[in-house]
Amino acid sequence: MIMKDVFSQRLRNARVMRELSMDELCDKLNNIVSKQSISKYEKGKMMPDSTVLIELAKALDVKVDYFFRPFSISLENVEFRKKAKLKVSEKSAINELILDKVERYIEVENILDITSNFTTDFSNVVVHCEEDIYPLVARLKNEWQLGEDGINNLIELLEENKIKIIEIDAPDSFDGLSGFVDEKIPIIVLNKSFTSERKRFTALHELGHILLRFDNNLDSKKREYLCNLFANEMLISRDVFIRLIGHSRKNISLLELRDIQKQFGISIDALMYKANYLNIITDNRYKYFCISKNKNPDFKSAVNKSVANQEKSSRFERLVYRAMASDLLTASKAAVLLNKPITAVREDFILV
Repeated sequence: MIMKDVFSQRLRNARVMRELSMDELCDKLNNIVSKQSISKYEKGKMMPDSTVLIELAKALDVKVDYFFRPFSISLENVEFRKKAKLKVSEKSAINELILDKVERYIEVENILDITSNFTTDFSNVVVHCEEDIYPLVARLKNEWQLGEDGINNLIELLEENKIKIIEIDAPDSFDGLSGFVDEKIPIIVLNKSFTSERKRFTALHELGHILLRFDNNLDSKKREYLCNLFANEMLISRDVFIRLIGHSRKNISLLELRDIQKQFGISIDALMYKANYLNIITDNRYKYFCISKNKNPDFKSAVNKSVANQEKSSRFERLVYRAMASDLLTASKAAVLLNKPITAVREDFILV
């Protein structure tokens, strides 16, 4: 692909990623170029001069080098399993964010000769009901070498197992999405503003949609319920929960649940939900909990309090600095991949 074609595609990708129309981009550029010029740039019919190029990079919040980064891999299709409560422009922006991150991620993995193949496969088991979930959770924990203690950094764990995690700014109505890039690279999109407990649960719920093969006769509501069960069991198994809480309870104290929340990174809501579906508490007791939370703001605030640290994966950044330390990447190339100033990259890169 010639440089002009690389630039035209990168420009359009960056504009869509920022949810800007051509008119809106002109406004951000203080109309130093016309809409017609931007259209010609994106069609590969014209190239901007250096002044305009710098202003385009500022307006789109990318480095100038981004516009000329060759497409080292081909990523075209991002398919989501469900429709999110997002505008068309927001979905297009998410697509471009995903493609940009996955492309950079795979590029550095290729440099280090690390495979990006997702190998966890549960397609030989068809999920019909709740009882099918428990052995699959046990199987996954065994494959990923997880014990029964709380999962420390779930985001890091997912990325170590070849699932790309994207966090975006989105309204509260947006929980998360999962899907595949080019039908082989699994991705999970999370709402950046959520508490750590909610992110963890959502990520595992979406993992359920990626891994589980459902009976075709199950409707969407049942599938959502089973993915909730999968997420809950991944965070804390029923056997461990029963050991901590007991087989049957009339009431449960908030302090008991708070201790479990801290250890396993799971919300009070999810724990009460678990107590209900395991019949530890009655349906009426669970209903009373939900009503009390909605009627009493102080109680709701106490229940919703997050006690887990925010999680993030540093794997991609680690791989970039590993490639630098192995003399496989220059500082300038690393800066492009990390979308950081080269001065910041050099300050962070210290050999021991």
